[in-house]
Amino acid sequence: MRFVLTKNNDGATFLMKVVLQDLTKKYAGRSGRGKEEVTAVNRFSFEIPDGKLIGLLGPSGCGKSTTLNLISGLEKPTSGRIFFGDRDVTELAPEHRGVGLVFQNYALYPHLTVRQNILFPLQNLKGKEKLSKEEMERRAYEAARLVQIENLMDRKPGEMSGGQQQRVAIARALVKTPNVLLLDEPLSNLDARLRLQTREEIKRIQQETGVTTIFVTHDQEEAMSISDLIVVMKAGVVQQIGVPQEVYDCPVNLFVAKFLGTPPINVFDGVVKEGALYIGDDRVLSAENVPDGEVYVGIRPEGFVPAADGELSCSLKTVEVTGRDRTVVSTHPNCSNVQIRSIVDAQTRIDTAEEIVRFHLRPSKVHLFHRQTEERIAFRVGEENRK
Repeated sequence: MRFVLTKNNDGATFLMKVVLQDLTKKYAGRSGRGKEEVTAVNRFSFEIPDGKLIGLLGPSGCGKSTTLNLISGLEKPTSGRIFFGDRDVTELAPEHRGVGLVFQNYALYPHLTVRQNILFPLQNLKGKEKLSKEEMERRAYEAARLVQIENLMDRKPGEMSGGQQQRVAIARALVKTPNVLLLDEPLSNLDARLRLQTREEIKRIQQETGVTTIFVTHDQEEAMSISDLIVVMKAGVVQQIGVPQEVYDCPVNLFVAKFLGTPPINVFDGVVKEGALYIGDDRVLSAENVPDGEVYVGIRPEGFVPAADGELSCSLKTVEVTGRDRTVVSTHPNCSNVQIRSIVDAQTRIDTAEEIVRFHLRPSKVHLFHRQTEERIAFRVGEENRK
C-alpha cells in the first residue's frame, strides 16, 4: 500500500516544488567596534524539483540549518521569497505551511508511547482538518509501517534504540501528509552502523512517498549517497548545486573540491610552463590550453597509479591495507596535505622497503585551480596522457 501524501480536488496525489528567490537572512552581531550584522544566508536562489531529495551540505556555520529554518517558517528572511509550488509562503506561519520537521535530537515526548507520539500532530488539528479517531489511528499505523516500527507502537522512547527513535520522529513528521519534509542533521546522534542503515531507510521512505525532501548535513558522504542533488554552502553563500557525482568530478572551486571526498583531495603547489604541468621538478601532465603561471593542483586519492616510471615522485611512508583496497601514504614538499593518501587496488604491490614511490596520474582525477580566485581551470591533456 502506497503511503498517500497530498491530494488535489480529484483525489490524485501531486508533488511539491520549493522555490527560493534571493533568500537572505542577517542577524545583528556584536564586536569590539559595536553592532555588526552577520549574514547567515546570502541571496540563495534555487528551485528544488518536485519529489526530489536535496542535500544541503557544508561545514558548521555555513547557513544550511538557517536555510532549513527559513523554509519551515521557524525564522523569517531578511529579504527574498519562498514558494511552495506557486504559493508564496514567505509570511505564512510554520503550522500552515504543510511541512514535516525531523531534528537531530528526535524531540519525542518521553512519557508517551510510540503510537501517542505519532498521533500527537493529528490530535491538534482543528476545524475542517480535524480527523475521526479511526482515521487518525489508520494514518498513525500506516506511517509506522512505512518506517517499519509498527510492532513497537506500545513502547516508550526510553525503551528504544537511537535508530528506532529516529524512525518514530520521521513517522510523526509524515503522518500529517506534509508538502515538504525537512531533516536537520537527523543522523548525527547515531553510531556509524546505524547511520548507514538509517540513511538507506530515509532514501527508501522518500522514494516510496515521493515527498519533496531537504536533508541538512555536514557529512559529505551521507549527502552524496542519498541525495538527488546536493547544494554545497560556505559562509552563507551557495558554492555549487548539482548531481553528487558531477559535483565531485567537476568542482567549481577549491573549497568544493576539498570539502567533498574521503580521503580528501590532495592539493599541491604547481606550475604550468609551455603547456606542461609541473609539481616540483616533475613534469606530471600536459596542460595545453592553460597560460603559464602558478596553480593549485588537486589530485583525488583514486587518481594515483603506482608505476616504476611514473611522472610524480613522492616519499613513501607506509601502506595501509583495508581489505578491498590499499592506501599508499606518502609525502611531497609541494603538497599542502600533511600526508598524501592514494587509494589503489588491493592487488597492487608496493615495495615498502623503498623510500620513493612513483605515480602516473589519471587526468580525469586531476584538477587545476587559479591561485588567486581558487576557481577551477579547465585544461586539455596531450595524447601521451590519455591512458
